[in-house]
Amino acid sequence: MQAQQGRGAAAPPPTARDAAPVDLTGYWVAVVSEDWRHRITTPRKGDFESLTLTADGRSVAESWDLEKDNAAGLQCKAFGVGGIMRQPGRLHVTWQDDNTMKVDFDAGTQTRLLRFNASPPPAGEKTWQGYSTAQWEGPAGGRGGAAPGRGQPANAAPVSPGGAGRGQRGSPAPVLGALNQGGSLKVVTTNFREGYLRKNGVPYSESASITEYFHRLPSEPGEPTWLLVVTVVEDPKYLAAASQPFYTSTHFKLEPDGSKWAPSPCRTAPPPK
Repeated sequence: MQAQQGRGAAAPPPTARDAAPVDLTGYWVAVVSEDWRHRITTPRKGDFESLTLTADGRSVAESWDLEKDNAAGLQCKAFGVGGIMRQPGRLHVTWQDDNTMKVDFDAGTQTRLLRFNASPPPAGEKTWQGYSTAQWEGPAGGRGGAAPGRGQPANAAPVSPGGAGRGQRGSPAPVLGALNQGGSLKVVTTNFREGYLRKNGVPYSESASITEYFHRLPSEPGEPTWLLVVTVVEDPKYLAAASQPFYTSTHFKLEPDGSKWAPSPCRTAPPPK
């Protein structure tokens, strides 16, 4: 009887690393084939293309002053969780431990920890990258992804709609079938400081909702491997209803090693005169 009970004991649940439906680790470089003026250069002050801001949001954006930010030690406002994925540069994804994924950015020398099976964030000072909780979803977000895109199954992670820098105009343009293979990583971040969606002071508030979906796209032997990160921002304080939710889709290509990894401090170039 005791032997039978021993054989019937439940196995411990797998760790997040063991349960991963896709491998997101490695060095990834951003491929900027859309929103060039919003990502590579600093847009002119007042350039809110593809966004409709509330009165408060417009007031903050129109009062943006890069020199004041620098003098106040706020150089990283464009490198916080709401804007870091749109910075040109590289990601280095590793496992810090079996239930924590670590994402380092060479742009701004930022680090994010994606915590699986995490408890609520501890009380304390808000940070640029906030407190991120993660869960595997698959395929393509199967268990309750938010706001599926048009033409997707109801349980799929969202595909950002097209147009005005919010669509799938990078390389490659993923099709629904690609996003339905393998699985995705859903990340919800809270407890972050107010920052910028774009380098020219377009703001997001501390009360915003920020959700991301990481998809490693299937590839053929000899072809590049791509990572697609869909970011969904909802912020009634600064984004008007016409802009919500605000989607971006950001593409990264897998590199063979870290030979091009070059961390740099938070720095925003002045906008054109």
